[in-house]
Amino acid sequence: MTTNGKEQPALHRPTELYTGSERPYDPEDLVKASGREPTPSSLEWARRLIAEEGPGAIERYLP
Repeated sequence: MTTNGKEQPALHRPTELYTGSERPYDPEDLVKASGREPTPSSLEWARRLIAEEGPGAIERYLP
């Protein structure tokens, strides 16, 4: 059995792998990636982090 749970491998696989900062994300995405609940204070923290570090701020929270 393959990792997709079937006898045959998946025919359509992504041709490119993406990390978090290659695509747009919002403060709520950053909060969730960091394992926090999206509260007003955590959303403000995410806004500040994005402003300070730019789009790559989410990289440290993704595998």
